[in-house]
Amino acid sequence: MSEKYINAPITKEDIDNLAAGDMVYISGTIYTARDAAHKRLYETILEGKDIPLELENNIIYYLGPSPAREGQVIGSAGPTTSSRMDKYTPLMLQHGLKGMIGKGKRSEQVISSMKENGAVYFAAIGGAGALLSKCIKKAEVIAYEDLGTEAIRRLEVENLPAIVVIDHEGNNLYETATQKYSR
Repeated sequence: MSEKYINAPITKEDIDNLAAGDMVYISGTIYTARDAAHKRLYETILEGKDIPLELENNIIYYLGPSPAREGQVIGSAGPTTSSRMDKYTPLMLQHGLKGMIGKGKRSEQVISSMKENGAVYFAAIGGAGALLSKCIKKAEVIAYEDLGTEAIRRLEVENLPAIVVIDHEGNNLYETATQKYSR
């Protein structure tokens, strides 16, 4: 377990070098999408149509930010519960998604798909949305504007802090940390 700096889109080499428990600082371009956006993306993929973002090697932050205050790029930017996206995630991973940022546990189906497709799951600290928003340097709605805060946004981030909770081998910090301290 160590401290690492990565750039997004993420590379296979980065993924291979990340282990559950690593503290990671992410810079570059990532995307936001929550429940409603995932549902639309999922349905669009199943229909064989093009989706409004490139999933290949990208990271999706499960985020629906609050409105930006005057002079800010974005409002509070804390993570939402990831399990709400579990129904849609394996298909996204099959189409090239390599990283997800959220909070909470993931299903066995998602973990299996992560291992199969070489992806990682990061946790951002819930309740720290105002602090996390300071790492976002640019935010632009790119799709599904009618969804309001759940619209898909392209974010430019600088040193966004996250913890690798599940690595590409399926090592799961939620399980190992619990086992370590439950005596």
